[in-house]
Amino acid sequence: MIKFKVLLWAFAQLLKRQVKNNPACAQYVRGKHLVFQIRTASGSGRTYIIHQGSISSAAGLAENPAFTLSFRDAPAGYKILSAKHSQAAFLRGLSTAELSITGDFQEVMWFQGLTAFLQPPKVIAPYDRTAFHAPATSIAEREK
Repeated sequence: MIKFKVLLWAFAQLLKRQVKNNPACAQYVRGKHLVFQIRTASGSGRTYIIHQGSISSAAGLAENPAFTLSFRDAPAGYKILSAKHSQAAFLRGLSTAELSITGDFQEVMWFQGLTAFLQPPKVIAPYDRTAFHAPATSIAEREK
């Protein structure tokens, strides 16, 4: 349970940092008002509030969130939220009933866009860039 609660708290801190340091993320949340929560079926969780370009969170549940991500239990929530391949873990969680989503799915889709700012930038190999694109045979010859 503690790992799940720490993960939910850290998630809020990561979102706050992205809004502060990433102009694209700040633009994304500007003018948005949203209250959502992430919880377990037993009732423990965290509420997130996005209002006028800032993100805040508090332990506990909101009375009327726009949407709720509800996990079967804390270990299932931790496993899904901390998975390396989060999209596949979410889909697997939905299919196995470890995760249920209730509320406004349009806001859920907006939220998925927000979490995309938390993904690390992709590292592009020098020869995958168009400016340095080399024929495959020359790369294979260099590796010999």
